[in-house]
Order: sequence, then structure tokens, then C-alpha cells
Amino acid sequence: MQIAELRTILGVFLILGANAFAEPSGSMPARSLTAAELVEHLGLDGHVEGGFFRRTYASDYTLLTEDDRERLTLSSIFYLLAAESPIGHFHLNQSDIVHYFHLGDPITYYLLHPTGELETTVMGSDVRRGQVLQLTVPGGVWKASEIPSNGSHGFGLISEAVTPGFEYDDMTLGYRDVLVAQFPQHDTLVKRLSHATPPKR
Repeated sequence: MQIAELRTILGVFLILGANAFAEPSGSMPARSLTAAELVEHLGLDGHVEGGFFRRTYASDYTLLTEDDRERLTLSSIFYLLAAESPIGHFHLNQSDIVHYFHLGDPITYYLLHPTGELETTVMGSDVRRGQVLQLTVPGGVWKASEIPSNGSHGFGLISEAVTPGFEYDDMTLGYRDVLVAQFPQHDTLVKRLSHATPPKR
């Protein structure tokens, strides 16, 4: 494409402005959606860590991890937090996970690194306020998430791309006593966003 042609196209976009990208009149704006509708239309199920999910992609290709385990190269899911299940409790994955914000209320992520450092990031569409559309969480980092109790939508929807592909064997749920012992400096946050320790049998 010639530079002159590119300038012409950009000029058309500037003239048309935001109206060129407006939603069709028959489409449903995000603000009118409910969490129940998303669960139904996206075919989501409850997740063990909290929230709702559905796997949307699993690669046909595999790889060997450093400890000689065979894993899919990539998998992806929808993940929804809603007023009925507003917390994704602390858990740790061995794989790297890239999160992509779609719509709804902002989602706050709490990352506990092996060093004890706490990193807080808000995913959302308001980039002017520092919210991010994409977040990468390396394998080996504890992660929890939540939506605000007073959000205008009552849900937050993201996608996650996981590499190597997700397997439940690679995930560790964060139980309260274990995490408090590991991160005593963050005990208030950990107690609020972790799973209760299961009773001993």
C-alpha cells in the first residue's frame, strides 16, 4: 500500500470519527447484559477457584516441560466473576497466563510473588485511570482476583491464554493456613481471598 493511499484511508477514519465504529442498532450494548445472560450464552460453568469459566481452545500440539511432562502448547478460556461469585480465590499455576479484559466492571488482581512482594493490578477498559486491558501472570505466582461490590455491571469478563496449556495437576489452590504461614505480612488479604483450610480426615 502506498503512503498516499494510507493517508487517504486515515483521513476517512478521522472524518467519520467514532460513528464509523458504532455498534449496529440491533446489537446489545455491554451495559444491558447480565451475568446470568453471559453464563447462558457463553456456556459457562462454576470454577473451583470461584467465578465461572469455559475452555474455548486447546492446541493440537504438545510440548515437553523441563521435568519431562507432556503438555498442550496452549489453551484458552472465558473467565467470569459475578456478584454471585465475585472472588477468584488465591491459586498458583505452573504455566504462564495472559489475561485479556473484555467487558463489565474492573477486576482487581492480587499477585503474591515468591519473594513475598505483593503486586496489585486493575484490569478494565478505563486506560486513562491506569486500568489495563492485558495482564501476564508468570507461572509460580499466587493469584487472586475480585470485582467491586458496587459495580454498575455486576460482572467482569476476561479471557485467559495459558502456555503450556492448563491442566488441573498444574494448579495449587491457596488454603488459608498455608498462605498465611508463607506470607504473614499479607495475612489480612490472604485470609479474605483464600480458601478455608479443609478439615483433616
